[in-house]
Amino acid sequence: MEFLEQNTPSTSKFKMRFLLAICLLLISMSSIAGAQPRASLTRAQTREAERHLSELGYWTGAVDGRFDPATRSALIAFQKWEGRPATGQLTLDELEAIRRSDFPKAREPGYAHIEVDLDRQVLLLINEEGSVRVLPVSTGNGKPFMDEGQTSVAYTPRGRFIVYDKTAGWEKGYLGSMYYSNYISGGVAIHGSPNVPIQPASHGCIRIPMFAAREMSKLLHLGTIVLVYDKVSFVSAKSWVENPKLKPVADIE
Repeated sequence: MEFLEQNTPSTSKFKMRFLLAICLLLISMSSIAGAQPRASLTRAQTREAERHLSELGYWTGAVDGRFDPATRSALIAFQKWEGRPATGQLTLDELEAIRRSDFPKAREPGYAHIEVDLDRQVLLLINEEGSVRVLPVSTGNGKPFMDEGQTSVAYTPRGRFIVYDKTAGWEKGYLGSMYYSNYISGGVAIHGSPNVPIQPASHGCIRIPMFAAREMSKLLHLGTIVLVYDKVSFVSAKSWVENPKLKPVADIE
């Protein structure tokens, strides 16, 4: 005697659940496949990116095809300047963008000085011809913090300043350690830090990557003009250049 399968309500529910599980599995597998990381660039492509970045003025290390911290720093500075997502990842899309990009330009060319663009979170070292070298920075995050029992706000001052004091090597302070500090206003300094995130994160200082801190300090002589600005605040220092008597005097020991 032959028995025929009965399509009972419980059997229908089982089939529906089975089909739903299969669909979810296929969707999950498709998502995982789409999330696979892109293939890394070749060493030749990485060297090309380093060379272009260096020629544009971004502060790279050796142009050797190795994606080291200095190369990543230069890439982040490029991404910040160009308004691209600051991923620090060198992809084919980023390489194409580097190939098409133009030179970063100073806000106020014509004399040697430093510019800190707070909106882009970059620092530009500018010579008299207008050529620049660019580093990523992390500045004051605007949050309150305690400093020796007093509440302060992590603010990087805007305006025109000079490097009025310097320290070599490490300097330990109440809020942390700084490497090759170049003071521009009160306790606010341009200094090296092992922690330079892509967003503002300091107590007010201008953090730069460690690999460039020592050389940067050598280039920032006492009296170097520093312009710090955002999209709503900019103070020119041309009057200081045209009439040096107006320029503040650094404490030269």
